Amino acid sequence: MNMESALIPVDEVAAAVDGFLAASPAARAWDVETAFDWSLADAGRLTDGQRSAVQFVTLIEDHLPGYFDVYHRHFPVDDTVDRATFMHNRELYHFTVRWALEEDTHARALTRYQQASGIAERDSLRAELAIEGQQPFDLPYDHPVQFFAYALVQEKATQMYYQHLREVVDEPVLAAVLGRLSRDEARHFSFMADVVGRYLRVQGDATVEPIRDVIANFRMPLADTMRGYWRWALKIADVASYDHTEAYEHLVKVIDRTVDARSDRLDELVRFIGECNTLT
Repeated sequence: MNMESALIPVDEVAAAVDGFLAASPAARAWDVETAFDWSLADAGRLTDGQRSAVQFVTLIEDHLPGYFDVYHRHFPVDDTVDRATFMHNRELYHFTVRWALEEDTHARALTRYQQASGIAERDSLRAELAIEGQQPFDLPYDHPVQFFAYALVQEKATQMYYQHLREVVDEPVLAAVLGRLSRDEARHFSFMADVVGRYLRVQGDATVEPIRDVIANFRMPLADTMRGYWRWALKIADVASYDHTEAYEHLVKVIDRTVDARSDRLDELVRFIGECNTLT
């Protein structure tokens, strides 16, 4: 499929971006250097599983250059696309650069926590992050709605994990970090949900197969490149009673609130998503 021909109108994506930025004024931003009292960070108050969870999510968040590059490659802002596509992608870019800044802040906060709490030394951690950071990342999609449907699930799943982990840790600095991260991820999810909703309203049944493909083949970031990912992911899931498929129901909610009269194909999609949710 031609990605360019499947884009929603520029006014639709601009409205979603404007809404996100209006809800995310610079005055509400936080920074790694001043948001927390790092001198109080103490990994001695964490269980081995909680320490492992921090190490795992740091690796995932630190892969931000790879995630950002996906949007740069699939929604280019250069002369490889026509003028209308450029204008669409330029509006989206206002979101992606803000999103990238916030995600990079997450990576830096988790890295700083590991150093301040005694989990890792800076040099060894930098080298460890580089091993995974140099691994390639891509989303093999050919319809634009798929990039937003994937991120909808991924951002919601990440938000929920941070919330669950925050509930079980007895370390105030880490709890504060996780609180900040989960609030940011909630806003990122809301943007992705808004965009997916706009695709549903504009394109209707044409979105069914692309979204179904996302869910049928869903993998969290780095699942196919990180050595020992699945064993580690299962371990950290047990730490905070978490399953990423819990996020699927939020995709169903987007469909429910967006489409007043669902077609047979959308009904089938909702049934399929429900079957893929291991918590139901």
